[in-house]
Amino acid sequence: MAWTSYQLILAGMMLVTGSINTLSAKWADNFEAKGCKGSQSHQFQHPFLQAVGMFLGELSCLAVFYILVLKDRRSPEPTLAPSQPFNSLLFLPPAICDMTGTSIMYVALNMTSASSFQMLRGAVIIFTGLLSVAFLGRKLECNQWVGIFVTIAGLIIVGLADLLSGPGSGKNLSDVITGDLLIIMAQIIVAIQMVLEEKFVYKHNVHPLRAVGTEGLFGFCILTLLLIPFYYIPAGEFSGSERGVLEDSLDAFCQMGNQPLIILALLGNISSIAFFNFAGISVTKEISATTRMVLDSLRTVVIWVVSLAVGWEKFHALQILGFIILLLGTGLYNGLHKPLMCGRCREQSEETQSLLQGERTTINAD
Repeated sequence: MAWTSYQLILAGMMLVTGSINTLSAKWADNFEAKGCKGSQSHQFQHPFLQAVGMFLGELSCLAVFYILVLKDRRSPEPTLAPSQPFNSLLFLPPAICDMTGTSIMYVALNMTSASSFQMLRGAVIIFTGLLSVAFLGRKLECNQWVGIFVTIAGLIIVGLADLLSGPGSGKNLSDVITGDLLIIMAQIIVAIQMVLEEKFVYKHNVHPLRAVGTEGLFGFCILTLLLIPFYYIPAGEFSGSERGVLEDSLDAFCQMGNQPLIILALLGNISSIAFFNFAGISVTKEISATTRMVLDSLRTVVIWVVSLAVGWEKFHALQILGFIILLLGTGLYNGLHKPLMCGRCREQSEETQSLLQGERTTINAD
C-alpha cells in the first residue's frame, strides 16, 4: 500500500528532526567560547542546561495538545476522545527517570561520538525486556530473547570500535570508555521509565502529546530548580567550567553571548524535540509502530554520515558491523522477521509484545 503525501511528510519530519536532535546537541558541545568575567575560551559543556532545553521542547507539546483540543471542540464533528480523569502526579516518577537519564546522556555526549551515542542507546531493549519480565509479568518470546543477545553482541562491537578509534579521533581513551558506560547506564533508567509508563500511565488512555508535555513540565521545573544547587556542587573532572562545579549556568549564558551560534544549536535541539515527538506519535498512528522503529534506526545512519562529513569523527569499519548487528537485534526483538517467515504472521507483525512498539512506545523517545 502506497504512502500518502501526509505520511511521507511525517516520516521525513521524524527522520530529520530525530537526527537534528542529537546533531545539534553535539554541535553545541563542539563550540569554544569565552565565559564570564573575561575567562579564557573553553568548550561549551553544560549537559544539565541542555537537558532543561530538551524538557522545554517536550513542554511545548502540551501547548500543541491544548490547541488541538480547542480546534476539536469548535469542529462540528469532534475526533478527539474525551479525556479521562487522572492524577498528573502519575507522570512524576517517569519524568524523574527521564530527567536523570537525559542528563546522564548529555554528559556522555561530551565524551564520545554522536554516532556511538545513538547506537549505544539501542541497549534500552535489553533492560526493557528484562524489567518487563521482572515487574510486569510479561513473557518474552524466543525471538525477543535472541534479539536481546544479538543486541548485546552489537553493543560490544560498537564499544570496541570506540576503543580503537578513540585515540585517533583526539579523544581521551578513559573519557570514551566513561562516556559509553554512562550511555549504557542511562538506558537502564530509560527502561525503568518505560516500565513505569506501562504500569501506571497507559491504562488511563492519556493523549500522547499530553503525556509528553506533562512529563516535560515536571522535568523542566525540577531540573531548572536543581540548576541552583548544581552551581555550587563541585564536580572535579566531570565539570566543563573553570569553576569546576556540576553546572555553571551563568558561564553557559556568557558563552552564548560570546558565541551566538551556540544559541542556534540549542534552539535546534529544543525545536527538534517537539517536532520529533509529534512526528513519532503521528507515524505510529498514521502508518505503524514498525515504521517508527525503522525510521528511528535510520536516523543513526544520518547522524553517523553527517558526523563523518563534518569531521567530528573518523571512519571505522567496526561501527558499520556493530550497527548492522544492533539493527538485526532490534528487528528480531520487535518481530520484523515474522512477515518474512510465513504469510499468516504478516497480520500479527504489528502486535508484538515489545514495550518498544505500538501504544507501548516510550512516551517521549528523544
